[in-house]
Amino acid sequence: MENVKQDAQGTKEVLIKHKSGMPALILGILLTLGWIASVILIFFNLNYWLRYTFLAVVLLIASLFAFSSIAILRPQEALVYNLFGKYYGTLKGAGIFFINPFCISFKLDLNEPTSAGVSLSEDGVSASVDLGLSGNKISLKTKTINNDKQKVNDLMGNPIIVDSMVVWRVVDTAKVAFDVDNYIEYLSSQCDAALRSIISLYPYDIPEEEEGGKSLRYSIDEISEELKKEIQLKAEVAGLEIIEARITNMYYAPEIASAMLQRQQAKAIIDAKQTIVEGAVDIVDMALDRLSQNDIVDLDEERKAAMVSNLLVVLCGGKEAQPVVNSGSIY
Repeated sequence: MENVKQDAQGTKEVLIKHKSGMPALILGILLTLGWIASVILIFFNLNYWLRYTFLAVVLLIASLFAFSSIAILRPQEALVYNLFGKYYGTLKGAGIFFINPFCISFKLDLNEPTSAGVSLSEDGVSASVDLGLSGNKISLKTKTINNDKQKVNDLMGNPIIVDSMVVWRVVDTAKVAFDVDNYIEYLSSQCDAALRSIISLYPYDIPEEEEGGKSLRYSIDEISEELKKEIQLKAEVAGLEIIEARITNMYYAPEIASAMLQRQQAKAIIDAKQTIVEGAVDIVDMALDRLSQNDIVDLDEERKAAMVSNLLVVLCGGKEAQPVVNSGSIY
């Protein structure tokens, strides 16, 4: 086994070479049967009870050593082992394996309450806080952490309610076991901090043509990618890989939602009116050109002004125009 080194990046994972644990299992079963037989012989041969008692004790200790050297893992599980207080290595892979009986598997303490509002799921199914990870085995499956709604101020200081979702998995079991106290709690806290940091850099609702085209509303994919990179920088310490980080829900806080809705409605009305006016001017210009090109009618400046006024009223008005027949002259 290679010496384990620690540097600024923490403990490095060392894989234990796979050795089949089937011989140790068979030996443990045979030793257990021998122990049972020696116990029976004690009662049937009282003259040699001391000899058989010694044999039973030896067989019992040997069987315990044999069984303690066996490790059984399911797919996507790992065990971290210590030998006399030092990191010995990590066992990965599905099956039954033989391990040094003096090694002790590291017990993860994940039963402490996590931060409020944290819900976890594994393989798309909701699960309890520890995901069945409390104990000795570390799950290598892809998992999801969903932090509860939190209020964050954007670049303009507007309070926004934000939900986030982070997909992650364990890639370095040594860092998970030794470099952080509770890696789920650690990841949850880093997700909150990264989300607040990223949200505060951008305004919520600014059109793409302004401020370089980046806002929380229009650039959600780019901002989610930045959020992923921000969390990954912190998760590196805990031996975690961030597969995806995404803002799942975002809206104004209730105290300003009504005012912001009115602002959005006013802006939408102004944009609509601007489009209508631009279209109406184009139509009036086209009508005057067609009348003059086809010599339908010869209009002086005053008649053109009256015609333009009437057409703009008809085209820009919010209600349908009522036709008026004028059989006389305007003079």
